[in-house]
Amino acid sequence: MSDLLRAPAEIKYAEELDWLESIDGDPKPYSWRLSPKMIRLFILGSERADGLDREVSQKWFGDRGIVERAIVTLASDRGLLLIGDPGTGKSWLAELLAAAVCRNSTLVVQGTAGTTEDHIKYSWNVSMVIAKGQSRESMIPSPIMTAMENGVIGRFEELTRSTSDVQDALISILSEKYISVPELDSDNIVFAKPGFSVIATANSRDRGVNDLSSALKRRFNFVRIPVVTNKKSEAEIVRFRTEELLRRHRIELDVAPTLLDVLLQSFADLRASAAAAGSDDEKLESALSTAEQIGVLEDAVLHGNFFGERALTARTLASSLVGSLARREPEDLAILNKYLHGVVEPRSKEEGGSWPEFLEGGRDAIATLS
Repeated sequence: MSDLLRAPAEIKYAEELDWLESIDGDPKPYSWRLSPKMIRLFILGSERADGLDREVSQKWFGDRGIVERAIVTLASDRGLLLIGDPGTGKSWLAELLAAAVCRNSTLVVQGTAGTTEDHIKYSWNVSMVIAKGQSRESMIPSPIMTAMENGVIGRFEELTRSTSDVQDALISILSEKYISVPELDSDNIVFAKPGFSVIATANSRDRGVNDLSSALKRRFNFVRIPVVTNKKSEAEIVRFRTEELLRRHRIELDVAPTLLDVLLQSFADLRASAAAAGSDDEKLESALSTAEQIGVLEDAVLHGNFFGERALTARTLASSLVGSLARREPEDLAILNKYLHGVVEPRSKEEGGSWPEFLEGGRDAIATLS
């Protein structure tokens, strides 16, 4: 773990997964490592009513029904498409599901404008082809083909970012459950083994970039991941990620609950302002997601640790918020400046606490960037 910048879920939670597998007596589909109930427990955490000898930590914060529907989909013959706004935890949920089902979440294709059909099917080792000709040995399988051969989960990130040709190639894989290799005379079909499935993610803000065809949509069950709007749930997510961050960087630093409240309230205010805006020019370019909150807090924690007094302050938090959210100039700076003067300034006079220092830090950051 210490040698990895970011360990995949199956390595990070290996000991917990081993323990859950050892006590799991429920039936499992195909060659799944855990039963559906244990997968749900692994992702959402244990409760006292579960009667377990040890606590299982909650790793994804969201509706139980979303997780259950995702698990049921993976047990069927359809692919799973997690769709939602940026920063809603789609990729993290996909990784946790793959880790729990087959202990391998790393068979991933990243969808981009440059993704080709080879990335989801196969390519060739040119030197081996020149030396010995085309054969199964000289073929380089894609992560999706590897998942098919092993009967495990393959992942496709940002599906709507890939072109229609790539999406069309995925249709035959999901419907026929095999890949044909016409370059070979024999042994030219790779069949999917039981347990194979695809978890794809799509950004709802990318709608219109490369829309999914109706044929491909029919091969997926859509599970929508909503934006977290409940302050309690959002605070739990931010605390959870912050604790991971501090452990990863070996930083001993306490995040004051008052400063966490300031961060959560600031994002709630900016979201309300975006919802009331009449045009895109009056909205921040940022999606104001929970993931971006975590990014702001990470930036502030690291800055305070390396260049400050090894403490998180409201001034540093405000500077990080402005620096992270001001992506367009002058539009975003104007929106943040309006927020500071129209919302934060009156609040700092009425409530005091960390708000006056937060106000000053935000003003200084905007003045620096202007």
